[in-house]
Amino acid sequence: MHTKEEKLKAFARLLDVQERLRKECPWDSKQTNESLRPNTIEETFELADALLKNDSKNICKELGDIMEHVIFYSTLGEEKAEFDVADVCNAQSDKLMFRHDFIDWTGWSVSRPDMVVNTTGQVVYKDEVLQNSEGSQADAPTTAPQVETTWEQRKQRERDGNTSVLSGVPDSLPSLIKAYRIQDKARNVGFDWEEKEQVWDKVYEELGELKEELKRGDKHRSTEEFGDFLFSLINAARLYHINPDNALEFTNQKFIKRFNYIEEAAKANGVMIKDLTLAEMDELWEEAKALNK
Repeated sequence: MHTKEEKLKAFARLLDVQERLRKECPWDSKQTNESLRPNTIEETFELADALLKNDSKNICKELGDIMEHVIFYSTLGEEKAEFDVADVCNAQSDKLMFRHDFIDWTGWSVSRPDMVVNTTGQVVYKDEVLQNSEGSQADAPTTAPQVETTWEQRKQRERDGNTSVLSGVPDSLPSLIKAYRIQDKARNVGFDWEEKEQVWDKVYEELGELKEELKRGDKHRSTEEFGDFLFSLINAARLYHINPDNALEFTNQKFIKRFNYIEEAAKANGVMIKDLTLAEMDELWEEAKALNK
């Protein structure tokens, strides 16, 4: 692995490359925040795909694409005299230090003029007096969930941050991921089941209400109840430490692989998949399952 100096040199090299492309490449020179946005979304999904497959080579490649986009947006900000990549890095460092108040930051510096490291090693606003300012560090969390709770609590104290617990959930997130994040943020402020097993009563309740609306044939109400049922299932997944988006994507890939097996088997026998009977497709499906266990 590389030394810190080598990492800094590599980052500086990428800055130089992007700066030159912005000046000399016809495509780069005409890009804006709006024109780059679709590419950024695509690159993010490509990274997510590589992460799910645990493909180290492509994770490295896609991280490079994401990093290039961060630098590109920072370059656009610098051209408008709004911010540059140093501002991006410093703001992120300040935020991380502020939210991790259980770590002693004595001897470290912050870039924000309205913040300071106090006598107990916490990053605070200059005019803020913490309840434990005369004592030692805040009790350090010992588990990941405790860190997440502390994180959310500190976020609510940021003066230029989110205005409410759920306002930090982007509107543009895919609905499944958004539901998980909404529930997780609510949990971090204490709004959650006392025992995870209690969620199943809610799941069965929502399923029953969905079945009733489907029987009535009310499309609008059925859609609402189906959403409630999905939301409760996502809640169950969260409580049992299962990422529902990853779980669904694993199933998507599994289905694709098995369905492709059926299609390939049909072609090998000189027929189109649409000409197979359901029984024949089921038989091939079971073969695919056996092969991929």
